[in-house]
Amino acid sequence: MTEDARPVSIVMIEDDEGHARLIEKNIRRAGVNNEIVPFSNGTDALAFLFGPDGSGSISSGRQLLILLDLNLPDMTGIDILQKVKSNPHTRRSPVVVLTTTDDSREIQRCYDLGTNVYITKPVNYESFANAIRQLGLFFSVMKIPEVN
Repeated sequence: MTEDARPVSIVMIEDDEGHARLIEKNIRRAGVNNEIVPFSNGTDALAFLFGPDGSGSISSGRQLLILLDLNLPDMTGIDILQKVKSNPHTRRSPVVVLTTTDDSREIQRCYDLGTNVYITKPVNYESFANAIRQLGLFFSVMKIPEVN
């Protein structure tokens, strides 16, 4: 790691409070201590990612990893994914879709739009907790590009 490397912030866009707590708890259990910035809707998440002017330049130089649920109250995760991947300031930020949707067309669409990882939330609590711990281990070793 270089001296000027910024720590990666995990942007978690998840409207189910129970899932959000479970995700954070199990990422921590995997030894990942990065900042987690939680959002329960797409509107607030996009405001954070693209700033007051909507250009996305606020995210220039940020090291972001986006955890994205597809089923949100105000917009779809697909809408957010399209915006993130089409913006020059956020397009290299890895997006991990974490959702209950296991429709093969949705999975294909997410990868076509630039999702890096697509994970279907297991229904069973223990399986879900275990999947998130493994995801946390993955986060601890993955490299995220600088966004200029």
